[in-house]
Amino acid sequence: MFRSGIGYDAHRFKEGRKLILGGVEIAHTRGLDGHSDADVLSHAIADALLGAIGERDIGHHFPNSDESIRGMSSLEILRGVGKLLAAQNYRVANVDATLIAEAPQIGPHLAAMRARISEAIGIDVAQVGIKATTNEGMGAIGREEGMAAMAVASVEQE
Repeated sequence: MFRSGIGYDAHRFKEGRKLILGGVEIAHTRGLDGHSDADVLSHAIADALLGAIGERDIGHHFPNSDESIRGMSSLEILRGVGKLLAAQNYRVANVDATLIAEAPQIGPHLAAMRARISEAIGIDVAQVGIKATTNEGMGAIGREEGMAAMAVASVEQE
């Protein structure tokens, strides 16, 4: 049986933080604010995977009230989600995600992001699609107040 899920995440920019996207540190003037490393791309993918198996979102599984996970790498969140899928006899068929940001340029980092995400959830890099787009200067993302990502994931029950 195949199942699909969608995920979305958004974070504000914050001075003094590293920008981590898809598990890759990217040079930028600001990072994203959040309890973990605020990796919007990994968070959207985690929520898509959780949704595909009918689970609650990452805020339930990795709550921001849990100080033991403050600053946690979002790749660890993806690994945890992968373990949850495996425990319920699901395997990831594919993931497709879009990062929405005015800056920085994402293209040079896509291969590394795909590699890190595929490793974290235990699939081949060819099963991970990542794209980037801008918001054409509109809204909070267009004003460079933050970034967002959306993702869809398909899983198969073994």
